[in-house]
Amino acid sequence: MVQSSDIAGPRGAMAGRVTITRLSEALGLSKGTVSRALNGYPDIAEATRLRVRRQAEAMGYRPLSHAQAIKTGRVRALGLVLQIGDHDSQRPFLADFLAGITMAASAEGWTLTVATAESEAGILQTMAQLIEDRKADGFILPRTLSEDPRVTLLRERGVPFVMFGRTARPEGCAWFDILGEEAMRDAVLHLAGLGHRRIGFVNGGTRYNFSRLRLEGYRAGLAAAGLAADPDLIRGEALQVEDGARETRALLALGAPPTAVVFAVDQAALGLYRACAERGLAVGRDVSVLGYDGVPDGLHAAPPLSSFAVDRRAAGQRLAELLIRRIRGEDPELLRETARAVLVDRGSAGPPRLSSEALAARLAED
Repeated sequence: MVQSSDIAGPRGAMAGRVTITRLSEALGLSKGTVSRALNGYPDIAEATRLRVRRQAEAMGYRPLSHAQAIKTGRVRALGLVLQIGDHDSQRPFLADFLAGITMAASAEGWTLTVATAESEAGILQTMAQLIEDRKADGFILPRTLSEDPRVTLLRERGVPFVMFGRTARPEGCAWFDILGEEAMRDAVLHLAGLGHRRIGFVNGGTRYNFSRLRLEGYRAGLAAAGLAADPDLIRGEALQVEDGARETRALLALGAPPTAVVFAVDQAALGLYRACAERGLAVGRDVSVLGYDGVPDGLHAAPPLSSFAVDRRAAGQRLAELLIRRIRGEDPELLRETARAVLVDRGSAGPPRLSSEALAARLAED
């Protein structure tokens, strides 16, 4: 487990340790008011809270962590447990996500405790240990499942949490999420606008809640475009390149193959390139593709993968802010926010050069 350390020696620090007494004297406020302002109590006006925080920063005030824990029952630490074997646990955007969390936490004088586990069972054990050892006041839960055992654990322990995603049972849950379903709908409409009439969909792991939502978005896009839904055009369980290649081969083997495919996950979308290369098909001309995530690997494909990109740094920052508010006692069901992904068009989706029938005939010749 890796825990970020407190930063000492801030700008403008005064000689000797600045106590809350000195801080209250400088502000002309009682020690109780200053203490409650620093700890984010809701009965303190926002203007007062900001004034106290700015003065504390100017004077270099830093509370003693053990004293804070005794007074408030909090260690002022956010928890994040990652499964290192998960499909995107090592992706480059993880650094941006962590940077966003730590920036927001530091702005409030909090730290981030990051731990890893090999399995889902290991995640639950690690979270339980962090709670028992008082290493975190609450947790950020990435990649939520439709039925998520982490949520069950934290509910039972009465520990605050915020999800990066949503879940099938939302009661008592706070979240920040990207509207992947809207991205899938927009992807279908974009392809239909280019002239595609047979548009396939390759979903991610069905245990993840995002897969349910993105499938709904794909179907909504077909309906909005006036296109018939064909269950043969829907594939799933694709999280990695080899998964995407496998599912693309299955789509190309249809009697009426799609001329365009929407992928719920970028890494799987890159597998389409492999499957098309095997059949001598040009991506973006013979078969178009749109992905979701905006991972850097997509830049190295030819043509680069067009994808709905997510601002992971901003997501991490907002999750940290919401979690701190949740820990301070705000109603979780009032802490629910969403944002939209942005289409980055890099050339992997264009007007169909072949109809579905012509594409099938060409594939039959091979």
